[in-house]
Amino acid sequence: MLDVRRLALLAAVLDSGSMTAAAEQLGYSPSAVSQQLRRLEIEAGQPLLHRQARGVRPTEAGTVLAGHARHVLRRLEAAEADLAELAGLRRGTLAIGTFPTVASALMPPVVSRFRRQFPDIRLDVRSARFDELVAMLETGRVGLSLLWDYEWDRVDPGAFSLTPLLDDPTVLVVAEDHRLARRRHTTMAELAGEDWIVRAHDHPVAEVLERSCRAAGFSPRIAFEANDYQEAQAMVSVGVGVALAPRTAVSAPRPDVRVLGLGRDAPSRRVLVAHRPERLWAPAERAMHQMLVEVAREYQTRA
Repeated sequence: MLDVRRLALLAAVLDSGSMTAAAEQLGYSPSAVSQQLRRLEIEAGQPLLHRQARGVRPTEAGTVLAGHARHVLRRLEAAEADLAELAGLRRGTLAIGTFPTVASALMPPVVSRFRRQFPDIRLDVRSARFDELVAMLETGRVGLSLLWDYEWDRVDPGAFSLTPLLDDPTVLVVAEDHRLARRRHTTMAELAGEDWIVRAHDHPVAEVLERSCRAAGFSPRIAFEANDYQEAQAMVSVGVGVALAPRTAVSAPRPDVRVLGLGRDAPSRRVLVAHRPERLWAPAERAMHQMLVEVAREYQTRA
């Protein structure tokens, strides 16, 4: 393959009219320019220049090759400009994964702030279940993703680079007329006689409930299995039972339910941002990562 730097020398010599002028322009010695062009002629397999007492003129092959050289150099300049725009966050696409509870609580201010600061970056936010988010990270369909875990089932730190964003405490949701509705905090021991609403399909919050009740000395009596937290709140509001939920899942609770803290009586989950360790950070990914850290810190301060 022809050497691009030698092609650039050929174009410079022909555009300036002499090896001396090209050498001065590019910071080479005339002898170095001459030597590199000799090597280019060997690569091309034919003479490229007629060397004269007062400068040089191209052979037919030199004219053809110089035309290609100028085109290649223009494309390289365009490539550098494109990379500069990406690095300067003036163009490009960023794909990020999230999950529903955090998507509703944390992502709106993140998306709003990112779009204000980087209006030319196309933001592709994909909400999915945990296994799908991991698959999207592994295949590169997203550069970053929010994930969560509990202390008994941590995300493998060998699989991803992980940045903890916040601790998402487990809270209690009760109807507005429940006996504890006027309280701000309670304990699991006070809930031994309650009926419980839990997420269906082996949802992690079901294990949170089981572990929390067991630690308090009782087994939960399940009254209803809900498909999402909105359905759980609706059943709580009409007195079917009480429910546990991550705080981010009830950041905008129904007006007819109340949310109580449980302190250390129920385990919290960790919300993380994950990145594949061998993947080179794109500038937009780095900017989004920093913004997630900042917004999570603000959210935790307000909560």
